[in-house]
Amino acid sequence: MAGMNETPGGERIHIGFFGRRNAGKSSLVNAVTGQDLAVVSEVRGTTTDPVTKSMEILPLGPVVVIDTPGFDDEGGLGELRVRKTRQILNKTDIAVLAVDAAEGLKDCDKELISLFKDKDIPFITVFNKADLLGETDRDTAGSEAENTMYVSALTNEGIDDLKERIASMRPADEGKRLIADKINAGDMILLVVPIDKAAPKGRLILPQQQTIRDILDAGASAIVVRDSELAETLEKLGKCRPALVITDSQVFGKVDEILPADIPLTSFSILMARYKGLLDNAVRGIAAIDKLKDGDTVLIAEGCTHHRQCGDIGTVKIPKWLNDHSGKKLVIKTVSGTEFPEDLSPYALIVHCGGCMLNAREVTYRSKCAADQGVPITNYGTMIAYVHGILGRSLEIFPELHVE
Repeated sequence: MAGMNETPGGERIHIGFFGRRNAGKSSLVNAVTGQDLAVVSEVRGTTTDPVTKSMEILPLGPVVVIDTPGFDDEGGLGELRVRKTRQILNKTDIAVLAVDAAEGLKDCDKELISLFKDKDIPFITVFNKADLLGETDRDTAGSEAENTMYVSALTNEGIDDLKERIASMRPADEGKRLIADKINAGDMILLVVPIDKAAPKGRLILPQQQTIRDILDAGASAIVVRDSELAETLEKLGKCRPALVITDSQVFGKVDEILPADIPLTSFSILMARYKGLLDNAVRGIAAIDKLKDGDTVLIAEGCTHHRQCGDIGTVKIPKWLNDHSGKKLVIKTVSGTEFPEDLSPYALIVHCGGCMLNAREVTYRSKCAADQGVPITNYGTMIAYVHGILGRSLEIFPELHVE
């Protein structure tokens, strides 16, 4: 069961290494990680696709290191590689710009710096191959740059300092919690987890695992039941009522019917959307459902790729709920994994998953893209609660949200 206790990719700091071809990005990645993670060659354009590695880098902790293709790549394939590199920017928490110290800052490097600033990504400009320069040459090479340092991946000069600089740029955690800030020590929290064909064999899905851990960290207790045993469990608990029930969104309607109205109810998907910074926009976007017209296209976006089965939530259940609720003949398009359209204008609504497999920066980027293009966005849990008529109830534990 390797990897069961590893930090999920969505919870790791994403460090992207960017720059021109043959600027030494891959050499820097290998020096910083202490591993031969990336292929190093004198041939320009050796890195043809983004290379990612989840690992621990002290003093940062769990990270995802990303080595990207040269941003000055050319030709048809080169343009595709540059496009991939631009997509990597959307999930990058800290950017390292590798510059060939012997050549200095080029227009391509300046374009990358501009992109870092536009996307509000903290970055450092690293002049690699500093072993080839004298002190005077170093002053000249970095005169046009900012937040600079000189290193040599060949001799390891400055590599430890680079790691310290990267660590000092760690994004603020801001004390974000899944649910611990909404419950008290000693509370009993009841989790409803349906086990059906879509449930992974032998384990719980990531949001369920993370929620259980957050409950325990808060000093509360977690009781996990299937939806088929919910009524029986509540009867057994008697007067020992749960402080909160958290359910898989797919059985929102069923759980709402069983659960007494005075017991708070929400879903894993709603908690995850809040944790990733999507929930505010998801609540605002829900009004678009009642404005859908025949022929409108709805984009259903998932942050992970998985084997689709009969009754799949993204391709079967959500389209059915949307069509039934709106009474319209909708066109449904689905995307998954890292694919997310740059042009959102064809869509009347975006319904996004909770984003458990994406880091918060990428979820925020997708939400901002939708807002900038005037396309309403919501998420699975919010939408499912709405079409079942229980959105207000599902958000009661978040009084800071304005629910129409």
